[in-house]
Amino acid sequence: MPVIRIVRTTTLQPAEAWLRLTDWERHGAQVPFTRTSVDTAPPTHVGTVFTARTGVGRLTFDDPMEVTVWTPPAGAAAGLVRLVKHGRVVRGWAEIEVRPYFPSGAQVHWREELSLRGLGRPFDPLVVAAGRFLFGRALDRLLGT
Repeated sequence: MPVIRIVRTTTLQPAEAWLRLTDWERHGAQVPFTRTSVDTAPPTHVGTVFTARTGVGRLTFDDPMEVTVWTPPAGAAAGLVRLVKHGRVVRGWAEIEVRPYFPSGAQVHWREELSLRGLGRPFDPLVVAAGRFLFGRALDRLLGT
């Protein structure tokens, strides 16, 4: 499975960056033709389940995800959320890590390992390029950069 890695630095404080990056409904609004719905009562915690539905008309697929690690940033400690993808089309995992960045702000590390049903290893470079573009754009918009 290809791994996508994206790093961004922001002037937002880690706690604010974390809040923006873990607002699951806002994620869907940043990806074309995607809507996200949270199936678990707030606040987010280990076990929270949400689904990103992507497509137009009858050509849609669901990307259900479950939060398996939930450690918000605190003081000088980084925050980490890990999502496991349980879909029929999209499998894998994603991690968003928010680190304090001195003298002020935060550095965000987005890591995602994807497997798309029907696409073999020869398509890995395309999956990585598309993922970097889509997830990088979403990350920039969520952070307001």
